[in-house]
Amino acid sequence: MFASASSQLLLRVHSLHSTEPMAHSLTLSRFPATISSSFHRHHYAVKPLTLRSVSRRLKPTLIRACDRSQQIGGNGSKGTKELSWLEPILKFARSNVLPLALVSAVTLGLTYPSLGCAADKFNVSKIGPFGIFVISGLMLRSEEIGAAVEAWPVGLFGLVSILFLTPYFSRIILQIQLQPQEFITGLAIFSCMPTTLSSGVALTQLAGGNSALALAMTVISNLLGIMIIPLSITKFVAAGVGVTLPIKQLFNSLVLTILIPLILGKVLRESFKGVADFVDKNRKLFSLISALFLSLVPWIQVSRSRPLLLSLKPDVFLIAIGLGTLLHLSLLVFNTIAVRSLSVISGGRNSTFSREENASALVLVASQKTLPVMVAVIEPLQGAFGESGLLVLPCVAAHLNQIIVDSFIVNFLRSRDNSNNVKVA
Repeated sequence: MFASASSQLLLRVHSLHSTEPMAHSLTLSRFPATISSSFHRHHYAVKPLTLRSVSRRLKPTLIRACDRSQQIGGNGSKGTKELSWLEPILKFARSNVLPLALVSAVTLGLTYPSLGCAADKFNVSKIGPFGIFVISGLMLRSEEIGAAVEAWPVGLFGLVSILFLTPYFSRIILQIQLQPQEFITGLAIFSCMPTTLSSGVALTQLAGGNSALALAMTVISNLLGIMIIPLSITKFVAAGVGVTLPIKQLFNSLVLTILIPLILGKVLRESFKGVADFVDKNRKLFSLISALFLSLVPWIQVSRSRPLLLSLKPDVFLIAIGLGTLLHLSLLVFNTIAVRSLSVISGGRNSTFSREENASALVLVASQKTLPVMVAVIEPLQGAFGESGLLVLPCVAAHLNQIIVDSFIVNFLRSRDNSNNVKVA
């Protein structure tokens, strides 16, 4: 029985530690060719060959069967093909969260205005800016504050541009003849406003710019704007007619909308290390939430203004929309040229103006104008410049257009930066 031991094979099978289904390992080891003849006479005295003894003499040959079983998940490829068409759509949605949120908000306001009007009764529009600045405080790292302090020349020029230079565009706007005249007057007043309360900061964060610098310019310009806006409207729009604004009311509103939520978010970040770690690991998620908060204001504004929108001639309103878009594009070009010029004058590549994160923060923040502050300015005037609804209506469109245009610009810049990083890698 043991005469052919040299041709026998010892077969052992053991399972591999693998996540692959049906994966096993086969080890074929040849039985020793030389066995003492005494084995036949005293087979009871021979110790059995062990795995250790065989492995010392021979080098086993491994035959592994690692192919995935065709029976398991046989329908998976078909399901993958059926869902493959969703991947480009989801990729586009992830890359254009802010524009899609804004377009959806406008569409919803035009289609079902009753929802927006009901939300307005519960002051939902105030939740948006409050939530955005809580998130800004949560995402604000301490080292970013140092970066904002270091870039103080950029911030100083940004404040000058927002409060003193861009209001001059109102004189150009007033030269345009359009009926109703309130459209033109409203856009002229709009150009005298400070920067947006939230969208400039949100877009700067998405663009990878100096978000702390954007925050600083937003807060300071809106607080100083309480005192400067009446002077700007009187000089550029009212043509010497005195205009009184509710300064105390505006100041309290800005403190509640900007400062308190910003401080609250920063205190939460610094008080609990787990909060800071969670926010830093989920910055994309918080940017998405910030975009959703931002879409609440235009949704409610469009819902409230829908009856007035339908009562206007489409061509006149389209012209007003075009003028508002042209105003924003003009501000973008003006601030871009100003940053490039200051960069050359102040030292070229070594200048703080030449740093891309500072330049993007300045151009985005200084080129936008805020709608909520304008609404707060127009309502107490009691028709001094015309019908308040007609004054605000083109500015609602201008406010939406500037955010949509800038969000597409930011997405284009991000995709270009990502492609450059891939090439460098």
